[in-house]
Amino acid sequence: MDFDIDDEQRNFAQHARDFFSEQAGPEHARTLLAAPGEAAPGRRVLAELGFSSLTIPEDFGGVGAELLNMALVAEQAGRQLAGPSLTTAARVAVLLADDADRLAAFSEGRLSLAVLDGPPSGSRPSMDVVGATHFLALDGDDLVIGEGRVTLGEPIDATRGLGYVELTSSEVVAQDAQARWARARQVACVILAAEGLGAADRAVEIGLEYAKTRETFGRQIGAYQAVKHRLVDDWVAVNQLRSLVWWAAWAADHAPDQLPIAASAAKAYCAGTFETACETLIHVLGGIGFTWEHDAHLYWRRAKVDRLLLGDESEHLAAVATCTLHAADAAATGELQPI
Repeated sequence: MDFDIDDEQRNFAQHARDFFSEQAGPEHARTLLAAPGEAAPGRRVLAELGFSSLTIPEDFGGVGAELLNMALVAEQAGRQLAGPSLTTAARVAVLLADDADRLAAFSEGRLSLAVLDGPPSGSRPSMDVVGATHFLALDGDDLVIGEGRVTLGEPIDATRGLGYVELTSSEVVAQDAQARWARARQVACVILAAEGLGAADRAVEIGLEYAKTRETFGRQIGAYQAVKHRLVDDWVAVNQLRSLVWWAAWAADHAPDQLPIAASAAKAYCAGTFETACETLIHVLGGIGFTWEHDAHLYWRRAKVDRLLLGDESEHLAAVATCTLHAADAAATGELQPI
């Protein structure tokens, strides 16, 4: 069995890296702190390039790729703090799986959607509501879509487009949609973890670059164990997270029974890995790391926000434990049940 991505996927990821390096970046994230709006590169550009429709079938105007391909793109988007989040696009593809017209409109960029967490009468903070014209929500057991009234707060990370939404109109898209909603949330956790992976990887890179050039007492600071041990630990954690994300993304298409535990494992591990990488970066940078001028705080902001989106670390660790216990019970009784 091949546990690595192939050359075509590597080239695809490199293309995404080049694109997001040019069209997004910390400088764009910084401007949103002063003037809130839609994050770069924006919905229209992501739709034109097909990034937001990667997992939508070709018959509905999408690319028809697997979730792993979207995870590879999301990793590169995360490196540059890009937005809107591909998490929303992956979630929409699952929620509107049998709605050809709306999927086609979303693929072409004619329909700007966000997904609400919480009741449609007044959601919890939800991603990418800035710039969205319509919203998907779970109303009881029904999946609904409608326009809404958006209330923005003062988010720590302005690139996430967070806000509270109250639907002002509502149309039922699908009934008995609890299972569909749960799968969409699991897929979203995978892509959110992929974005966190890219951002954490970039934070480690910045720390390594600085440690190789900054000198104190006549030596590069990277030569001191207190510095290099923390950087190495974070580098190892980032690569472990990459394995988790790739497994979870692969499971979505090839082993759906493994997706619940894989998605929660990736989301939970990303929370600690990303935040620790940002804290290490700030410590390695020293005084400049605590200033507004350096980009370190932009990555730290996203780590703090992403930790709580789509369920916090404790919730997903509990889900992993529950899935594991259920699988163990099924094995003990000889019953083959999905985890």
